[in-house]
Amino acid sequence: MSEIRVVLVDDQHLVRAGLRALLERAPDIAIVGEAGDGATGVTVVRTHRPDVVLMDVRMPGTDGLQATRRILTDPALGDVQVIMLTTFDDDEYLFEAIRAGAAGFLLKDTAPDALRDAVRIVAGGDALLSPAVTRRVLAAAARSAAAQPERLKELTDRERDVLAQVGAGRSNAEIGSVLHISPDTARTYVGRLLSKLDARDRSQLVVIAYESGLVRPGEQ
Repeated sequence: MSEIRVVLVDDQHLVRAGLRALLERAPDIAIVGEAGDGATGVTVVRTHRPDVVLMDVRMPGTDGLQATRRILTDPALGDVQVIMLTTFDDDEYLFEAIRAGAAGFLLKDTAPDALRDAVRIVAGGDALLSPAVTRRVLAAAARSAAAQPERLKELTDRERDVLAQVGAGRSNAEIGSVLHISPDTARTYVGRLLSKLDARDRSQLVVIAYESGLVRPGEQ
């Protein structure tokens, strides 16, 4: 992959400076813009069209959820991926962000290597489905939502199996191992699921897996 272009959106200057310092240690990552609030962040993203945006959840004025929605519903920004920067007390808010299409979550105390790897994962087209954060958020949402099994009526049995594995946060290689198929075949199935379920990315497939009742809290 060529150089990964990143925009940082956080209302705390020291947080942005720290993220910049950590990310720019990697030769394949470049910070192309920063913003201290969501509205400015959307403008910076539209100007620079980065590969990845690191978006704080709570900011004055336009917050991270509003900014994420604006970015991910803009047809001109279809290739931009958003990672939410979060703490553990943002469950409901973050679920709305991932429903809007955010590629995943990072805790603000994430280790430097994990931070850089997260940017690479998302830039490569995969969702950042860390069990420490994502499963907690989606499990909380599943407990409060009625199951919608009709959403899966067009899927084959094998596609349901793959969707369940995606819902559990597994990568294509892990799905292949569990279902005894190759990673490339797993990737093909994921592509079919994205098309059939009209999902933007793997994160939205996880939401569908929970909302349909295919995956339930504690079953991963």
